[in-house]
Amino acid sequence: MRSGEIAAVRSRLEEFAAEVFAGLPRSDQRAVGGLYVRGLLLDGQRKSMQPMAERLGVDHQRLQQFMSSSTWDFVGVRRRLAARVEQVVAPVAWVIDDTGFPKYGTSSPGVARQYSGTLGKVGNCQIGVSVHAVTDHASAALDWRLFIPESWDDACTADPDTAEAIRRRRTRCGIPGGERNRPKWQLAIEMLDELGGWGLQTPVICADAGYGDNAHFRAALAERDLDYIVQVKGTATAQAADAVPELPPAKGKGWRGLPRYRTKPISLREHILAAGRVPARRLPWRHGSKGTLAAEFVALRVRPAGRRPRYAADGTLTQAWLIAQWPPDEDEPVKYWLSNLPADTPLIELIRLGKIRWRIEHDYRELKTGLGLDHYEGRSWKGRHRHVTLVTAAHLFLTTLRLTSPKATGRPESLQSPPRATNTARHLDRPLPHLPTTLRLIHLTKHY
Repeated sequence: MRSGEIAAVRSRLEEFAAEVFAGLPRSDQRAVGGLYVRGLLLDGQRKSMQPMAERLGVDHQRLQQFMSSSTWDFVGVRRRLAARVEQVVAPVAWVIDDTGFPKYGTSSPGVARQYSGTLGKVGNCQIGVSVHAVTDHASAALDWRLFIPESWDDACTADPDTAEAIRRRRTRCGIPGGERNRPKWQLAIEMLDELGGWGLQTPVICADAGYGDNAHFRAALAERDLDYIVQVKGTATAQAADAVPELPPAKGKGWRGLPRYRTKPISLREHILAAGRVPARRLPWRHGSKGTLAAEFVALRVRPAGRRPRYAADGTLTQAWLIAQWPPDEDEPVKYWLSNLPADTPLIELIRLGKIRWRIEHDYRELKTGLGLDHYEGRSWKGRHRHVTLVTAAHLFLTTLRLTSPKATGRPESLQSPPRATNTARHLDRPLPHLPTTLRLIHLTKHY
């Protein structure tokens, strides 16, 4: 946003900052918190502390002290932000994903050579996992975790010299002792538990195949009675919906064991190919900049199996939706989803929710390029998490403006329709809000 645009909404920004930072113990902390958010919102190539301080006309040491040595709890700020996100966005789903932060050095917490979807390859980077509240027309981040690779966990090596070197690195960055190497899906579950502990009601969970393919992740969602629709690979296996487990033949008078399926599960791909194109339906999921996005889908009821299936007490596997996107010019489906939503859920709703995770790519794009999510140059655990929290606050403020004051972010007059409705499906035809100046030349690299 330009200086004039910031000035036009200055009072709203101050009210927003007062609410978000109300839990900070000192008035000077609350003031610098609002100042930092304003610096993130101002146009500029870099959103690290030195250039932000120059644009704000303040000593950068003021921002540095607030980020590195001041005593304030970023978790408490995130909790207030999450509560406000729920009010502003009124989500129909929470989307889970991760994003990479390319780095040149080796000193930032969690940096390592690892695969990043952002880079599309293995590179030197940090990986952040996040949960976002989404609707068809708005979204915002709720919570974040930083992935800790094995090379940053001294418990993951048997070599004492390597372990000691890792401990020194962890100490320099101030990484808490309890932050250890854990799979990304587990970090996601921890965030869902944290958000639930903050009193937020969890809607449908959406995720790509990086999470959906993990049976432990799906089981953890089911154990918490959470609804989900997640993308999976066609190689995952399942029993047919009408498959029935049977007791093994009697061998004497002893216990015959639990009922078990006598047929091997087959891949999701095989299930769809066996059903053929006959049940395929062409359905839309949203209106894009070039018109309605629609495709052909096949939906079946199956019983997901996997390598370590979780059987009920009677030996059955739980039924779930299998949805496949099968273009007419393809010999087989190109995308698959599994969902534990009720059997009477309309297919168009399943498709809409399965496709809605595109919103998180929109958020990552804006958070990084427009608001400097990946511009933090410090090397401390605490500073990095504080920066991520404040960028999240700046993004939420922009989202609030778009939903309540379209002119504040330059939306054309023709798009100034009511910001929300009780039935969000009615807004499938609403174009995305225009982005601030610094974001207008960015292009999405993924399509859903």
